[in-house]
Amino acid sequence: MTHYPPAQIPSGRTVLDGVEHILGPDGAKLPLAIVKPQHVMEDELVRQEIGHAVALSEQLSRFLGHFFENLGAFEDLIAERYGTGIGGRKGNKTLMSYDGLYKITVQVADHVVFGPELQVAKTLVDECLTEWSAGAAEELRAVITRAFNTDKEGQINRPALYHLLRLEISDPRWKQAMQAIRDAMRVVGSKSYVRFYRRAASDAPWEAVTIDLARA
Repeated sequence: MTHYPPAQIPSGRTVLDGVEHILGPDGAKLPLAIVKPQHVMEDELVRQEIGHAVALSEQLSRFLGHFFENLGAFEDLIAERYGTGIGGRKGNKTLMSYDGLYKITVQVADHVVFGPELQVAKTLVDECLTEWSAGAAEELRAVITRAFNTDKEGQINRPALYHLLRLEISDPRWKQAMQAIRDAMRVVGSKSYVRFYRRAASDAPWEAVTIDLARA
């Protein structure tokens, strides 16, 4: 197993008048001798392992940086040779080893926020629901409620909103509401997700190469 040098983490210790002190949570410096031994050992363990975790995080960041540099160089070569890139919609792409045992997928997800037009859409949808009260399906009401209700973090339920946009309803106010939702969408950034896979044979299922600490 390869070991990487840990990152430098502050020791939380200082020497005052020749006596070693430890920094407490309130910023006070306490003589090490009066702190319970188990608390001192816990402090040392946490700082040691955080050093390794930070080093691993920094290594992963460097790895991703190198990956995108290499991918960019490869795509430049492809574009130069064939006059086109290898990306799919929004830059999504899959790269495979020649034997079909390894693959890398890159997915680009837009970060979408919603502008004030969303409130106009909600007003129009509410008008439709009021008029349809006798015949509106409960399933549709549930979808609409989920779409415009915010979660605990105040976030709009995007999947439910996108579901509304796929519904075919002829009411002019509904169509106007759906256009207001589309107009409310603003792409404020995007994030690329890279996933690595391998398999033992060409007919074997793919297995993800785990680089997520929670799933390792």
